[in-house]
Amino acid sequence: MEMSPRNFSCWAFQAPRPFSSLFMLFLVMYILTVSGNVAILVLVSTSHQLHTPMCFFLSNLSFLEIWYTTAAVPKALAILLGRSQTISFTGRLLQMYLVFSLGCMEYFILAAMAYDRYLAIYYPLHYGAIMSSLLSAQLALGSWVCGFLAIAVPTAFLSGLSFCGPHAINHFFCDIALWIALACTSTQAVEFVAFVIAFVVVLSSCLITLVSYIFIISTILRIPSASGRSKAFSTCSSHLTGVHLV
Repeated sequence: MEMSPRNFSCWAFQAPRPFSSLFMLFLVMYILTVSGNVAILVLVSTSHQLHTPMCFFLSNLSFLEIWYTTAAVPKALAILLGRSQTISFTGRLLQMYLVFSLGCMEYFILAAMAYDRYLAIYYPLHYGAIMSSLLSAQLALGSWVCGFLAIAVPTAFLSGLSFCGPHAINHFFCDIALWIALACTSTQAVEFVAFVIAFVVVLSSCLITLVSYIFIISTILRIPSASGRSKAFSTCSSHLTGVHLV
């Protein structure tokens, strides 16, 4: 029998037995992740020397990472501990929405950071005037808004699907693919929308980053001294580290 989301109160995560060792491992990793990002936020906010556009974007990225991990990890820890192995339909929908929207924001912020480095190296004399605090805030706000809006469409489609039992999730968080696998009704529209959004988000952000670094590298290679080239490229280290981690 087909069941709409309103026909049941909770979904179950498949967890046959508690995994205390994995729980401790993920708990330590979660604490370190949150603590590290909080330390970055405090350092950037308290140090006047770090009040730069790049550090502003890094603080946005750190704030995003705190919520990104918090959206999924605490529930996963409860499951590994053998407790709270159910989740309401609303909670499942909200968790999926937060995880994927925050993931999209990460791509957009990294693209904004690449654009910032392009301006700093390609237009060094005009960088301060171009990349003002207003433009930095607009790029950051645009990243957050686009991330939230991008996942709103597939979330709306998923909320209208009907599902057949059993409502068991063989994963540590609510992935879009799991919704599609458990749905009884047609999922073609959801799959198409999810594919288009993923393609647009990843392609656009990667294209901005790629084009920015093509101009950055071409500009650095024209610097006559090796020390000058090294110093110019070192300004991109924080952004390259973020891209590598993603």
